[in-house]
Amino acid sequence: MTAEPTKSTTPAASADWEQRAAGAWARLDELDEAEFRDLIDELVAELPPDSAIGPFERACAFDSTGHSDKAVPLYRDAIERGLTGIRRRRAKIQLSSSLRNTGLPEEGVRLITPELDAEPDELDDAVRAVLALCLADLGREREGLSLVLGALAPHLPRYQRSMANYARLLVEPDSD
Repeated sequence: MTAEPTKSTTPAASADWEQRAAGAWARLDELDEAEFRDLIDELVAELPPDSAIGPFERACAFDSTGHSDKAVPLYRDAIERGLTGIRRRRAKIQLSSSLRNTGLPEEGVRLITPELDAEPDELDDAVRAVLALCLADLGREREGLSLVLGALAPHLPRYQRSMANYARLLVEPDSD
């Protein structure tokens, strides 16, 4: 899962820092992996040593360059340090995806499932998509497909009601 920059409610990063971080993320495809991670490391070095944003941004950089195994402990560290706001939710989504990528989909399901009940935001569909992938890896494809169809239904120009019902019927026991 490719990480994307966002604003945080955590006061440890200034607006200028956030803007420069967004600029670094915009260069992800221009730089080789090591150059990109070095750029993120330089920005992280400007944050207070106990900042939760630092390990989160480093985790995202590893994740976005194909190193989920190195991202996992950094996401965990960021969450333990008290990451807040949208970054906290992103960390849970991305950590769940990375856990799946490293062969731990059960742990990904445990971590991401409570996010289904979180305050709604722009990441709701990402929560469902990552949970669906974790479930598929566990042989629970019907549950995963139900989640994805349920997330897709409201975005369709037509058939929202039908698709929502089909999503529900994928996981409901037969009513015969």
